[in-house]
Amino acid sequence: MSAGVFLVIILLYFSMLIAISFYTSRKADNNSFFIGNKNSSWYLVAFGMIGASLSGVTFISIPGWVGSSQFAYMQTVLGYLVGYFVIATVLMPLYYRLNLTSIYSYLEQRFGFWSYKTGAFFFLLSRTIGASFRMFLVASVMQFTIFDSLGLPFWLTVVGTILLIWLYTYKGGIKTIVYTDTLQTMFMLVSVVLTIFIIGQQLNLNIGGVITLVKNSNYSQIFFFTEWQSPNFFWKHFLGGTFIAIAMTGLDQDMMQKNLSCKNIGDAQKNMFWFSLVLVLVNLIFLSLGALLYLYCEANQIALPAKSDQLFPMLAMQGYLGSTVAILFVLGLIAAAYSSADSALTALTTSFCIDIIDIKKYAEEQQTSIRKGVHIGMSVLMFLCILLFKAINNDSVIKELFTIAGYTYGPLLGLYAFGLFTSFSLRDKWVPLVCVVAPLACYLLNTHSAYLFNGYTFGFELLLLNGVLTFVGLLIIQQRKVAFIK
Repeated sequence: MSAGVFLVIILLYFSMLIAISFYTSRKADNNSFFIGNKNSSWYLVAFGMIGASLSGVTFISIPGWVGSSQFAYMQTVLGYLVGYFVIATVLMPLYYRLNLTSIYSYLEQRFGFWSYKTGAFFFLLSRTIGASFRMFLVASVMQFTIFDSLGLPFWLTVVGTILLIWLYTYKGGIKTIVYTDTLQTMFMLVSVVLTIFIIGQQLNLNIGGVITLVKNSNYSQIFFFTEWQSPNFFWKHFLGGTFIAIAMTGLDQDMMQKNLSCKNIGDAQKNMFWFSLVLVLVNLIFLSLGALLYLYCEANQIALPAKSDQLFPMLAMQGYLGSTVAILFVLGLIAAAYSSADSALTALTTSFCIDIIDIKKYAEEQQTSIRKGVHIGMSVLMFLCILLFKAINNDSVIKELFTIAGYTYGPLLGLYAFGLFTSFSLRDKWVPLVCVVAPLACYLLNTHSAYLFNGYTFGFELLLLNGVLTFVGLLIIQQRKVAFIK
């Protein structure tokens, strides 16, 4: 199938998103941009969050992981359930009680100015790097499979994709994203399910046969209770998943902004409950697709690619599975990538406006002008970060940057845990130092763990360690006076 056909499909897809944005952004104001006037339907938020939580990297990577780790990732997903329960019962009631627009405002009320700015800074840093990294990988796949043959340079591909995101988010913000993410989640899930169905047909199997084939294969083991030193050990995944969910959803403005747009705390909790249950099923479907891709290669004696991330793109885009799967892959990849990127861009704009420049101190007209300027600025920043990743052109260096960005959630975990589970104040000016030292120490421990701990390698539990180190540092700088939240 020609690149021109794919380009037309992409443009039609974005035309739908822009049409939705025109409909949802009528009479939009700053309140609707930031929290959707607190009028979002919980079921739309719940469904749309599936796509936002599964980025384009996840769309490509989860199926590829099956070759080396089987279904071990489901152990992490089960840990997510505990984390989402904590979010729904501890964090959400706090955010709604304080009527927050940015969740990091809590840190100012609890500890002070420097704690507040530190939390917001770490979110801005991690989301900027993380969202740009995900966009870079997806843009690279799209460039290689489609736009190179059209003679378009990489920078123009990136400009076009970010411009399209800006077009459908600049006015409606979170109010628009609740609807566009619902559509994109639907496209992503439909593409995966139909791909499984088509592969089953090529293997002469119905859905029941596909389920049986995957279940009885060597790829379907979920639980790993032996070899505690291994990254796949159950408790590493489970505990890691619990704290990943708390930190990267409950303490992340991007993910929580949608929840704060619900009508009330009851709707927000229903959203989180159903989202967590559906996410388990969705991840199981993705892993099943991965097993099926490996089994398809074995059945047809197809050589596996050098990198597991290339498995799904190779089979979809190089004609092995037919033109229909190629179209489904492109649609699913775009949906997964942009449902994550559009909400990240909106959350970055929100956090910068509320947390860094305190936009509420300006008149309404000035707020609108400032917010639009910040939205453009964040789009440009993301564009420059993607070009930086392209210039580095070293997979190991880029992935290290992405990993380091993930470390910044540890200080947030430690700060919120200290705020919620102790009654002490802090020496506020020392908080930034603690929140820098903790992830650096965590990084050094991770890179030298095999030597220091007799072959032990960290897995998803690294985030918990990061949070614990931050908590200990905060204990050192605590003040023995009780703090009260307004």
